[in-house]
Amino acid sequence: MRNPVFSRSDEFKTASVTPRGPVPYAQTSGAYGQYGPGYHDPSGAAQLNAMYAQPAAGPLQTGRITYDDVLVKSFSLFAVILVGATVGWMIAPAHTNIIWLGCIVGLVLGLVNIFKREPSPALIILYGVFEGLAVGGISAIYERIWPGLVMQAVIASLSVMGVTLALFASGKVRVSRRANRILLVAMFGYLLFSLVNLVLMWTGVTGDVFGLRTEVKVLGVPLGVILGVLVVIMAAYSFVVDFDEIRNAVQNGAPAKVAWRCAFGLMVTLIWLYLEILRLLAILRNN
Repeated sequence: MRNPVFSRSDEFKTASVTPRGPVPYAQTSGAYGQYGPGYHDPSGAAQLNAMYAQPAAGPLQTGRITYDDVLVKSFSLFAVILVGATVGWMIAPAHTNIIWLGCIVGLVLGLVNIFKREPSPALIILYGVFEGLAVGGISAIYERIWPGLVMQAVIASLSVMGVTLALFASGKVRVSRRANRILLVAMFGYLLFSLVNLVLMWTGVTGDVFGLRTEVKVLGVPLGVILGVLVVIMAAYSFVVDFDEIRNAVQNGAPAKVAWRCAFGLMVTLIWLYLEILRLLAILRNN
């Protein structure tokens, strides 16, 4: 299953193996061109050959995306999210509405950025601000109830992302169609469960703060723990898919501005992973 952030753009499709660029003149007609060594070409074929012999322009010269672009944009967006999270952390304990504001506006901006054909750095940065408000506010609530939980969740999330990147770079994990299909079914099933659980919590059918996640137990283990572990695995594989999409974009020579979409996709997955780990640790702490 492709990250919807990336699936809207052709730049992230699997790169073609057909070589690009012109073929040097000398290679098309022999070492001296088609007229032999004694021929003087007044049209400047020798000059054309010399031009073809020059080294090809790199990504920086052609305005194409590089891994450095993705890294810089990702760190920049992460810093914006941290600033927003800091504000949310300080405000949320006294004004919990800041969480809803961040969630609603962040969701709207997230959808706009997903369905927008051309990446907009301004909208992506705004998404980071409001999503940061929501994440910081939620984290503050969790930290007040379970001290020390947020730092554990942050370390765990960054560790999962780092290990997944290392495994992907080493070639030990790869994207497969079968795994994508499994991920698609699992994500839709989890989304359906989350919506049902949310409705039951809002209507008062379940009295616990986590709803069915803690009220239902499987062999004495809360359902939320089992689901939490599975979702962390799903999020980790989602990182593999994201990294594969980024590699395709670089190999396809996508425009440099696409790096913002790459950063946006990575942060969407990272925030999802962090919130799931935060809830999983809270359920474990609560039992």
